[in-house]
Amino acid sequence: MFKRWLMALVARVGLIVLTLCCCVLLLYLLACKPVSHSSHQSLLWSGSATSKERYMALLQEREDSHRHYINSLTKQIAQLKEALQERTQQLQESLDKAKIKGILPQGLESLHNTPTQSDLKEFFRSQLNQAEVNSGVKLPSEYALIPFDTFTLQSVYQLETGLTRHPAERPVRKDRRDELIGTVETALHVLNGPEHHTDNIRRKHTFSPSDFIQGLTRTERDRGSIYELTFKGDRPQDFTQLVLFRPFGPVMKVKSEIVNTQSIIINIIVPLLKRVDTFKQFIKNFREVCIQQDGRVHLTVVYFGRDQIDKVKAVLDQTTRETRFRSFTLIQLNEEFSRGRGLDVGARAWRRSQNILLFFCDVDIHFTADFLTSCRLSAEPGKRVYYPVLFSQYNPSIIYRNQTLLPSLQQQLVIRKESGFWRDFGFGMTCQYRSDFINIGGFDRSIKGWGLEDVHLYRKYLHSKLMVIRFPTRSLFHLWHEKSCADELPPDKYKMCMQTKAMSEASHSQLGELFFKQEIQVHAQKQMEKTPPKQI
Repeated sequence: MFKRWLMALVARVGLIVLTLCCCVLLLYLLACKPVSHSSHQSLLWSGSATSKERYMALLQEREDSHRHYINSLTKQIAQLKEALQERTQQLQESLDKAKIKGILPQGLESLHNTPTQSDLKEFFRSQLNQAEVNSGVKLPSEYALIPFDTFTLQSVYQLETGLTRHPAERPVRKDRRDELIGTVETALHVLNGPEHHTDNIRRKHTFSPSDFIQGLTRTERDRGSIYELTFKGDRPQDFTQLVLFRPFGPVMKVKSEIVNTQSIIINIIVPLLKRVDTFKQFIKNFREVCIQQDGRVHLTVVYFGRDQIDKVKAVLDQTTRETRFRSFTLIQLNEEFSRGRGLDVGARAWRRSQNILLFFCDVDIHFTADFLTSCRLSAEPGKRVYYPVLFSQYNPSIIYRNQTLLPSLQQQLVIRKESGFWRDFGFGMTCQYRSDFINIGGFDRSIKGWGLEDVHLYRKYLHSKLMVIRFPTRSLFHLWHEKSCADELPPDKYKMCMQTKAMSEASHSQLGELFFKQEIQVHAQKQMEKTPPKQI
């Protein structure tokens, strides 16, 4: 009986709880029912006062909600900034402690003392104070002085003439043009600015480029560039001078990588016509450097004609017997000599799978193992080609004319102004990958003989997106040899040939001594006659 009563009670309580849950759910649905689109329209477009008040109340509610949300985000940002500043301070303290103990991990040096904007401004200010701008500095000799270049809106007058050899010229390089034009524009902006108005209340006109007279500029490599610009004033005797300084920033790390050159083979390509004795000298250098020291090279000789080719084969066969080096290729072309044609054929003759590094070379070139390293490091497929500036030897019979015996070749290969010059106008020696050479189109095969084919190829690379690496190379020499300019050459090539011949003979002072040799001898004879004989 009691059990039946208990089950009836539980059923009644469950029914009551279920009824209460249904009521609560119904009330919740009624309270959360969204306002219909029609009610929105009636609220917006109704002209009654009650509807307007409800609309304003709704706007105020939305505005308060947005304001609270913005305040909440602002507080969160402030908290994040505070946390970031706290973590940065903790990191800086840890780096300072590690720096003091000498246990700062490699690679974290750049995080120590991270420069701020004020630090950068202070650094630039120190650069200005240390540069020779407002006062002079003590110099050890006349060679330590950095001279100014002069420039106008039309020309630059320079002591370091570069490849053009022009003492006065319109700037050829775009960065130089942009630098000077930007400097004049900055000066005009400063002179016509509001700050300059307050300092020069008597100025009657606005400065323009036509008021610019001339500028002086020089660069201190460790400080920055200095510009002194002069403008016309209101009267003929009045001038306005403005000094600007472009400071150099601190050195920045760009990249650091390990380059393994172990597997990089260099294919040395040499076009040849006769000149067997010179080829023997080249092979001697090749054996010492490429076979005995380096060992990761291939030699391709492209020979024109049949005359003396047996002697060239004999030299190569002898090298193979004595050194067991067999990485040679000899290609014979029965046609008129063309340097570009020979190099092009030699480059395309490589049939192996790997993309080989090419070194276009002449038979009168002398190089060391250091140059082969530079060749491997400076060229990169699809990115960089290497055009070294080699050191060209003067005529030894002129340089050492006062000596009884000529020094050995190794003793002659020294880099001095009396012994040779940097051949910065020559583009024949180059290291580049075969893929880049093929993709750029190779040499112009219509050019015959020597000259211009290297310039055309060089300009192709300048007009491409590949980077041209060019710098003086202390381990690459052009050996002097007698140069003859054939009468059959066209006027432009003949003139270029004669200019090269004149530059390759001797330095300006040495040629002067030869030209004025008779006058020098006459003067020496007069001095001997004036000198009284020594009494015994």
